[in-house]
Amino acid sequence: MPTLAHKIGSLLFCPHCGTLLDLPHGDESSVICEQCGHEEPASSYENLEITTRSHPDAFPSALRQKRKTQTKSHEGTESMLKVSEICPECGHGEAYSKNIQMRSADEGSTVLYTCVNCKHGWRVNN
Repeated sequence: MPTLAHKIGSLLFCPHCGTLLDLPHGDESSVICEQCGHEEPASSYENLEITTRSHPDAFPSALRQKRKTQTKSHEGTESMLKVSEICPECGHGEAYSKNIQMRSADEGSTVLYTCVNCKHGWRVNN
């Protein structure tokens, strides 16, 4: 009786040298081991059960993300430029500004403003 391949999950390994065997192509009746020449019948691949598992964190859901703690650290205003911009909240004429690239590289940057007077924040896309 011929020795058949060792099955580990959905993979078949040569019983003589342990090499991973290829899948049979088309209507091939057997698969030949590239290392030792062992001939494995294609019927060994029939009724092969494949089970796939993923870690729960591999595909985070929006609900799970909301449960996570988020910490924001605000930079001091010394790193921001003071510009003449009218606050839409209180009408004050000065605001701190900062340019950041929030969208793809071929699109304009976003300017974040913070009012000097009331600390209201808003943004403008360039």
